[in-house]
Amino acid sequence: MTSPRSARDERGSVSVEMVVLMPLLLLILFAGVQGAVYYHARTLAIAAAQEGARAAARENATTAAGTAAASAFLADTAGDSLTAVTITGSRTAATASFTVRGSSLSLIPGWTPTVEQSASLPVERLT
Repeated sequence: MTSPRSARDERGSVSVEMVVLMPLLLLILFAGVQGAVYYHARTLAIAAAQEGARAAARENATTAAGTAAASAFLADTAGDSLTAVTITGSRTAATASFTVRGSSLSLIPGWTPTVEQSASLPVERLT
């Protein structure tokens, strides 16, 4: 049996625990959501780079065709998930390489995580 004095000493302890734990809980929640948003932007960037490399690696294709394919892919799928996008590519006799760089959405004001993904494919040619 607890005495009335010990019950009185613990009054308000749940409120103090909530004041300490709620910010930590919200930080974990927002970090998880921010991680998911960053991962989604990263996935879009690698898919666009692969699409550009695939288009440029065709037998008589050009770097411009790859850039157009990557841009069209992002226009169709990215929305606001990936912004300020730059697409760079090169095509040699052996490989087609593309890099997509952009900014992911952020839950933290003033912070814009940068995403950069690259893809390379061998160029199709008759042998």
